[in-house]
Amino acid sequence: MLDKLKNIEEKFEEIETKLFDPAVVSDIEQYRKLLKEQKRITPVVEKFREYKKAKAALDESRALLDEGGLDKDFRELVEDEFASAGEDIKRINEELKLLLLPKDPNDEKSVIVEIRAGTGGEEAALFAGDLFRMYSMYAEAKGWSAEIVNANETELGGFKEITFTIEGDGAYSRFKFEAGVHRVQRVPETESQGRIQTSAVTVAVLPEAEEVDIEINPADLHIDYFRASGAGGQKVNKTSSAVRLIHIPTGTVVECQDERSQYKNKDRAMSILRSRILEEERKKNSDAIAGERARQVGSGDRSERIRTYNFHEGRVTDHRIGLTLYKIDAILNGDLDEIVDALITADTAEKLKAEEE
Repeated sequence: MLDKLKNIEEKFEEIETKLFDPAVVSDIEQYRKLLKEQKRITPVVEKFREYKKAKAALDESRALLDEGGLDKDFRELVEDEFASAGEDIKRINEELKLLLLPKDPNDEKSVIVEIRAGTGGEEAALFAGDLFRMYSMYAEAKGWSAEIVNANETELGGFKEITFTIEGDGAYSRFKFEAGVHRVQRVPETESQGRIQTSAVTVAVLPEAEEVDIEINPADLHIDYFRASGAGGQKVNKTSSAVRLIHIPTGTVVECQDERSQYKNKDRAMSILRSRILEEERKKNSDAIAGERARQVGSGDRSERIRTYNFHEGRVTDHRIGLTLYKIDAILNGDLDEIVDALITADTAEKLKAEEE
């Protein structure tokens, strides 16, 4: 581990030197790339330097103790420093292990979230709306922006399906644990007998792909333009600004009708299309990533029931880690950090265990 840390520190110092090179400063793309890399490894370098400082203190106090001839008071002081430095090294070692764990390359990206009503009819569509509101409020609390890309509304204000983006650094690192089946148990507003109904909603979370991530041949696209419309004829657009993209080789279909500009809708639809195709390619490499997925908390597969929201008991249970919280109102108002933090902790623990094995 020390050899790896030394190499990282050398790389950090090399980047620092390059950032003062006029030739690099004038190359905006290279300069930004170096800044990004510097930002990524800075926490590791700072922790390694903290380790070296503690190690030097440990070695110095050990040398004084080995040398002998110290008076009682000074010896006690050196012994305290020796013990303190030892504890610091143990702590820093654990922190370095975490910092050196392989990072998900998508963690810093923005995300595309797709929510679809499953079993439960109108009640599932209403809950899809509840989840969209929950994620929007969570994004707002984090300083991220949520924008609807495409929505199929129902008469009662729910969504058969809704696709939206969450723009912000690190959004994927928090939202990726939301992929899967969300189950709701409550009495529907339309239920006169007061019977609890169980419905389900699927959530898909995709890291937003950039043009450099995947190239799409324009010849492989079929593009339709049509007029946007909402539930019951609401929000009807009189111009053909809505866009439907069909990727012929894969049969992937993406619609975008939220923007009034045809150009903006097409641009956003292309972004989602790239993300979906990239996700499908990732899935095809299942053999290569099977080991990594096994180390993660849950597979994130859409068929997997990950969480239950029980309104009668006021609880939310995440089945992947057995976490139950009795604050359903707060959670549906965007208070997701306790759940997400617990999932990240469990995920990290599994990865550490795998690294040690």
